[in-house]
Amino acid sequence: MSTSRTTRHANSCVTSWAQNSKCHGPHIKKGEAVAEFREAFADRLQAVVPATVTQAVEVWAMDESRIGLQTIRRRRITARGTQPVGIYQHAYRNFYLYGAIAPRTGDAYFVGVPTLSAAHFQVFLDRFAAARPHTLNILLVDNSRTHTAAALCIPPNIILLFQPPYAPELNPAERVWRTLKDALAWQCFADLAALQARVVTIVEAWAAELLQSLTAYPFILDAINALSL
Repeated sequence: MSTSRTTRHANSCVTSWAQNSKCHGPHIKKGEAVAEFREAFADRLQAVVPATVTQAVEVWAMDESRIGLQTIRRRRITARGTQPVGIYQHAYRNFYLYGAIAPRTGDAYFVGVPTLSAAHFQVFLDRFAAARPHTLNILLVDNSRTHTAAALCIPPNIILLFQPPYAPELNPAERVWRTLKDALAWQCFADLAALQARVVTIVEAWAAELLQSLTAYPFILDAINALSL
């Protein structure tokens, strides 16, 4: 049995910076790699499309996000001199929302699963492939071990296109998760089922135009428009 504790919380945003802090090894985010990926994305995209493809090609931004009962905090607007106050719930049950969004059209597909794992990524891939059977679906994904597991069986109408490590800014799905969590900010839920129901309500209300505006990065649209099929 799980328990939760609810307290009143004064929202504050504090950024700390250690002057002598250093990043080491592969965790350094190389701006050059990000810029190169953007510049060469059209070529990378064209390279993964089979020359014999007969289906329409759709490019998707795919990612997953953890969503839990612990209250999401955001800045609040108050009168000058008034400290913002919000209800904050300490509870640690969560689930993961897997999603793929097409920047060209705003089409989207989401699946909620209990944990982040290669097995649940396989579940997402299988369901997504069945839901979009008439297109060749190219998914832009990060280098999570769940996306690269040897046990994965990639459906024939899906191709994974990997972005550089430590570069979430290249995947516009991140903006979708931010929008979702903004909508959940400062809300408390009695249990995980109530939270999941609220997430379903939010996601189902999203219009394709909204999702398109969040994910239509110019370098992705330019690459899609340049595809030679």
